[in-house]
Amino acid sequence: MQSERSKSFLLHILLWFALTGMTLTISQYLTFNKEIGFLNYKQDLIDNKFWLFVFYIHVFTCFVCLLAGFTQFSTHFSKTKPKLHRFFGRIYFYNIVFINFPAGITLSFYANGHIPGKIAFISLACLWFYFTIKAIYHIKKADINGHRKFMIRSYSLTLSAITLRFCKLIFGNLSNWSYDTIYILDAWTALILNLIIAELIIYFQTYRSNLKLIANK
Repeated sequence: MQSERSKSFLLHILLWFALTGMTLTISQYLTFNKEIGFLNYKQDLIDNKFWLFVFYIHVFTCFVCLLAGFTQFSTHFSKTKPKLHRFFGRIYFYNIVFINFPAGITLSFYANGHIPGKIAFISLACLWFYFTIKAIYHIKKADINGHRKFMIRSYSLTLSAITLRFCKLIFGNLSNWSYDTIYILDAWTALILNLIIAELIIYFQTYRSNLKLIANK
């Protein structure tokens, strides 16, 4: 029991660091300066008002998605404050399905990295949408276990934005590859790595649950 609490505490600390990092990243765009951060690499699109509008919508609402999703993984919170758990869950669902999935798909067609880069982000957006829909489907069927599994998968892709930035930092500093090559590697590494981590978390949670069932027999 103590070990599980320690792991849960460590996970929440890591998530808080991730949220802090994203807050700092997003805050730079509040100035609407078109020559900062990621926008420095999209100067060819900076006068495209439609792209810029979708970009800002994605950036600013994605933080809400990160924060709302973060609240969904505390068993104590879901048991003691079920109404708030459902409220933030709805925010997370509507944010992805009606705002960030359309925005993500739109931005994917303008992604760096040529066709491989575009395919990576289109795949990420579609899987993000699918996992989120499946999570809601399972909770509507009162399948809490299935709901939790697909929420883990969904949130792992929400966090891929953070993984992408870490990969960019690592590949950028350890190689002399072109920006497009690094961007392709970033996109695919973030997608695949986060999915692997999600499946490992699901596997070990299932494994522990099975051990408890055996022990209680």
